[in-house]
Amino acid sequence: MSEHSQILQRVYDAQDNEELASAYGEWARRYDRDLLEQGYVLPFFITSFVARYLPRGAGPILDAGVGTGLTGPYLAALGYTGLAGIDMSDEMLQMARTRGCYDELQNAVLGEKLPWSDDHFAAFISAGVFTAGHAPSHSLDELVRITRPGGYAIFNIRQSIFEENGFASKLQEQEEVGLIKPVEISPPFTGFAYDKDDILGFVHVLQVL
Repeated sequence: MSEHSQILQRVYDAQDNEELASAYGEWARRYDRDLLEQGYVLPFFITSFVARYLPRGAGPILDAGVGTGLTGPYLAALGYTGLAGIDMSDEMLQMARTRGCYDELQNAVLGEKLPWSDDHFAAFISAGVFTAGHAPSHSLDELVRITRPGGYAIFNIRQSIFEENGFASKLQEQEEVGLIKPVEISPPFTGFAYDKDDILGFVHVLQVL
């Protein structure tokens, strides 16, 4: 088994957040190379949806599950400012800091209380985070709380966990109580340019009410 396969196995075998953070910490320095060698395209996809809906200067944007900060440089290149990020891995956050485009980076866990007041962000984005064994569906409660009315939620969810991990019911619940309204759901697509065409997901765009 290759080194990449071993660390990926550790990520998906993690039994709790401590094990998951440790696995990502070990992977941090190789993470970009490993994903980009597989044609990872989610940072481009997410950025394109941000550009479609959120004008530059609208306000701060949270990159939820920022990892090494792959998405940030593309947002910055399009003129977006006020970028913040959270991740559970200090090593991943350190890599994100080297990109020089995030104003604020904090260690925080999706699914737990987040360190911002209500209605703080103009949008939150998340790329590759709502997947097997990672952030739970109730992460969306805090993310919506810290996004201002009229702001946007832009994220992808892996198709295979959408129903079984509670994302479908969570989004329905938030819509029914008037917290969000769906704006767009992309057709299913793979987040990799090659080799992983069986791993499909959707981009969801929501407006916070």
